[in-house]
Amino acid sequence: MKNNSISSDDYAFWVRLAAILSSSTALVLVVIKIYAWLVTDSSAMLASTTDSVLDLFASIMSIVILRFALAPADKEHSFGHGKAESLAGLVQASFVLGSAILLIFSGVSRVLNPQAIVQSEVAIWVTIIAIALTLMLVAFQRYVIKRTGSIIISGDALHYQSDLLLNLGVLAAIVLSQGYWLQADGVFTILVALYLIVGAGQIIMQSVSQLMDSELSDEELAQIKSCVLAHEQALGIHELRTRQSGAQRFVQFHLELNDDLSLFEAHSIGDQIEAKICKQFAPCEVFIHHDPSSVVNNELKKSDSK
Repeated sequence: MKNNSISSDDYAFWVRLAAILSSSTALVLVVIKIYAWLVTDSSAMLASTTDSVLDLFASIMSIVILRFALAPADKEHSFGHGKAESLAGLVQASFVLGSAILLIFSGVSRVLNPQAIVQSEVAIWVTIIAIALTLMLVAFQRYVIKRTGSIIISGDALHYQSDLLLNLGVLAAIVLSQGYWLQADGVFTILVALYLIVGAGQIIMQSVSQLMDSELSDEELAQIKSCVLAHEQALGIHELRTRQSGAQRFVQFHLELNDDLSLFEAHSIGDQIEAKICKQFAPCEVFIHHDPSSVVNNELKKSDSK
């Protein structure tokens, strides 16, 4: 779950750092896997290489798109550029799906036409190195996701989590293909492809949810109401509406107050509640409409009489 107290600057720092680190790791993996594939002619190694190439491309795309997503609001985009991150999530999911399709074709081909893997020791060592590098990257990405809740880093992490399974599958396939089960090279490739498809679907749903301005979670809505009603002069809250764009949350609601309060007092109460919500859900923008309680009661009576 996203840390509710992270600032915009911290969010930008951690997301950029994770994107740069994933691109660097992907570049190293591509180089060593291409070498291993050329030496061994393994279908599973080819699948792993293809997946890493797509990971590298997706990570570079993430860095480019993040430049827009993390840019501050401007005249043309008064609500900021956060939705660029959701678009990036869709782009990454498409790369994952493309990678999965390529893996399925390669895996089916090797199942139908099994071949022994040559110089298997090279593939084994390269795969072990790839697993170690990927484990370190995934651990860091999970830390960043827990801290920021970033969709784009979640999509990137999916690539490398699948790489762990893929690399373990490659390792098993190399061992089993040495006279035990020649089709293992292709079977493991297909299994990982199916995992990729499921994961890509999850990223697509999360990205579309933000692009369609879905409400915040029930837990977050309850926290917002609690912040409002905790103020001793807040009589109620209604017409609560929320949405999220990248890291930025937007909250608006009608605040019910005593009729006898002055405009200055009502404004001061609203500022106090706004500050409390922004502190808990930073980065966040809050829009409050102040309603006298008698007006709310009259509206409820009219609504009940209909």
